[in-house]
Amino acid sequence: MTLSSRKPRAPILLIDDEEQALTSYALNLRFSGLNNTVSLSDSRKAPDLLASRKFSLVILDLSMPHLGGEQILEHMRRLGLDVPAIVITGQNDVETAVRCLRGGSFDYLVKPVDRTRLLAAVTQALEGRPPGPTPAAPAAPAPGGEGGARILTRNPVMARIRADLAAVAVSREPALVVGETGVGKELAARAIHEAGLAVGRKGPFIGCNVAGLDDVMLTDTLFGHRKGAFTGAQTERGGLMEEAAGGTLFLDEIGDLSLASQLKLLRCLQEREFYPLGADAPRPMDCRVVAATNRPVAELMNPDVFRRDLFFRLRTHLVVIPPLRERLDDLTVLAPHFLAEAAAEQGRPCPDIPERFYEVLAGHAFPGNVRELRSLLHHALTMLPPGEPTLSLEPVQAWIGSVGVASCPLPAAPLGELPTLRQAAARVTEGMIAEALRRTGGNQSRAAKLLGISRQALSKRCRNMRDVNPGCPVNSG
Repeated sequence: MTLSSRKPRAPILLIDDEEQALTSYALNLRFSGLNNTVSLSDSRKAPDLLASRKFSLVILDLSMPHLGGEQILEHMRRLGLDVPAIVITGQNDVETAVRCLRGGSFDYLVKPVDRTRLLAAVTQALEGRPPGPTPAAPAAPAPGGEGGARILTRNPVMARIRADLAAVAVSREPALVVGETGVGKELAARAIHEAGLAVGRKGPFIGCNVAGLDDVMLTDTLFGHRKGAFTGAQTERGGLMEEAAGGTLFLDEIGDLSLASQLKLLRCLQEREFYPLGADAPRPMDCRVVAATNRPVAELMNPDVFRRDLFFRLRTHLVVIPPLRERLDDLTVLAPHFLAEAAAEQGRPCPDIPERFYEVLAGHAFPGNVRELRSLLHHALTMLPPGEPTLSLEPVQAWIGSVGVASCPLPAAPLGELPTLRQAAARVTEGMIAEALRRTGGNQSRAAKLLGISRQALSKRCRNMRDVNPGCPVNSG
């Protein structure tokens, strides 16, 4: 793994009271091409050094004499320094991790830290930090393990959500994750599960999409059945609740569950026991239930759609994940991550991100949210010719344009009264221009860049559209 092509101009500050640790970190960074480091073994000198010099990244130990890592984080926050910090510690507990994340740490690593894990965190910190004076919000894995639930963010709202996910892991009560399709609801559930591993839970993470399951199928899937419970039940089979014992049972699309099935789930959660099909005696429920839905909370409060008693039982811990369009500052941390992921999967070098890349992305509403962003980056890399060092904007703009066309369908017309191709093209063009102006707040210069045409061409098209249709939803900019 190498970062030599992305060397930061400012040095990386290493703070640890153990000289051996400082030497190890410096050597690992030098191995990847980062030889511009400053080592500091006396933490008392950190405040003056941070105030007098500019650093691209701070890697610091949590437990040090004189000034600890949390005190240095607090000092950096008071100064408003735009410097990400990676905390390294031997304390593998949720409370410490949550304090560090809320205190402004970018990542939280538990000793011993191998080279791959350290360089992955450094890469994310250096490539994910956006330009400008805005202090960085944390972008770390959910504490409690080195698993896959890495919720990467630099958005303050998402940073608080990530910390809350780790905090509720100590509870055995259900949690409900709400958000649009593609925002990362399962990732949030896994973050809760993995944080629970740090407080002694040892069971697995078991997921199930309950949409489309009728009452009998749901009962059999979750609770299992006894031998002879129904035709074809030749052996006894345990359900997912037994498989998830000691761990987490994730129920996706819970909002689509039938009312009859909702009642069975409610009784199970209240009594913490369940009846397999054909069984006379209950079995204990020994798992944490995390449910997820893309239905809004207001819709779940409708008793014709969802039982209110089940809603309030599930929402003991309610997590609402905002859509990507409401946290576009996350683009600068998510896009490099997905691009590196795609490069690793395709076995090719990770290309540089081109100029105007984030400007183009910021004009897109991302109806598919984070999942769409990941697919977009994987597609863009696939379209890049071998050997090209920089990602091309063309497939990115084509992707956004295709989504824009799809969001501007032709009006319904009786069979045999379809518009001509010229009329259809004019309607699609009008829809795309209106959408571009909406996304840019009526700014014609930004809208023209988004559409790939000149400012003058856009202005002319807008005038023509208003002349033909005075009610056209475009403004004069």
